Amino acid sequence: MKIMIITETFLPSTDGVVTRLTACIRWLHRDGHEVQIIAPDLGIKEFDGAVVKGVPAYTFPFYRSRKFALPNRVVKKYMADFNPDIVHVVNPVVVGYSGVTYAKKLEIPLMASYHTNIPQYMTYYKYGKFNWLVWWFIKKLHNQADLNLCTSQTVLEELTERGFDRMQVWRRGVDTEQFHPRHSSADMRSRLSGGREDKILLLYVGRLAAEKEIEKVRDVLTASDQFCLAIVGDGPHRRELEKYFMNTGTVFTGFIHGDELASAFASADAFVFPSTTETLGLVIMEAMASGLPVVAAESGPTKEQVTDCRNGLLYDSRDPESFKNTILQLVDASFRQQLAQQAVADVAELGWAAAAEQIRDLYSQIAEAKSVEPFQAVE
Repeated sequence: MKIMIITETFLPSTDGVVTRLTACIRWLHRDGHEVQIIAPDLGIKEFDGAVVKGVPAYTFPFYRSRKFALPNRVVKKYMADFNPDIVHVVNPVVVGYSGVTYAKKLEIPLMASYHTNIPQYMTYYKYGKFNWLVWWFIKKLHNQADLNLCTSQTVLEELTERGFDRMQVWRRGVDTEQFHPRHSSADMRSRLSGGREDKILLLYVGRLAAEKEIEKVRDVLTASDQFCLAIVGDGPHRRELEKYFMNTGTVFTGFIHGDELASAFASADAFVFPSTTETLGLVIMEAMASGLPVVAAESGPTKEQVTDCRNGLLYDSRDPESFKNTILQLVDASFRQQLAQQAVADVAELGWAAAAEQIRDLYSQIAEAKSVEPFQAVE
């Protein structure tokens, strides 16, 4: 098949969407398919043999740490030149609007996937009054697709209630070779802990944004001297976080990647994930595969991955004391180890092959459908 993927975010950006896409593209190439990518032009021209077609990208006033590509007619040219069997628009909003529009005009089978709770994020940036408009717009785009994917059963149910059509869950995956406890390093642990290797090292990995609610972790550091914190990542909220965590010894590393990131995961003692806005949280599985118990906000998507007191701990985001009190349970080293061992076991079989095979099969079903009726996914 010739597969065109149009995405609002791609390399060199790093997030769960990019991780999922790159893993599946590699697998699709090995399976013999041709992939072309349309993404914001950030200087990347090729990935794993796939041509990356850039669209001019700009920063938005309320989110200057990332560039976005606006709707652009060049998408139609790229699409017509490549003549794909199917178009997959990832998180259609801005450049994705062009992807949906031109796929329909050129009568190319269309899939869309939902990864980011943009309307909920709007509240954190003081644009919450426009949530209804954003929901309307995103639903309008998705409902033009022959099939819509999302990353958790909880999100599927929410979107279905909001009137999104033809929904299906895209299976979870994690690279269990890259993320594994064997990548633990004394040097990395010293770096992340600021030389305090005897402390219980808490780790956060991800985008540093207001909606991630990372500030909650400071209460643990002030309540107990047995913990230290490393924050891996970058984003629009970094400067505020550095001020907020001043004098706590918290280590900010900025973005790290590849083997270095795998070592960071494996060298910590627990992973903290305070966000309540995630549609899945791929880093949860990366932490679990690395042998870390996860402390996360209790929500539908997190409960699909973390079972309280089995492979991690869930806290009540409505209770201001719950996060601190939950993490304090990790002072018990034997309990931490018990959770860590179960976390590794629970994701051991979740490689990327099943998710990639699923998307390949769905692409094929949509591309081969002869009926003019809306595509019906085969479970």
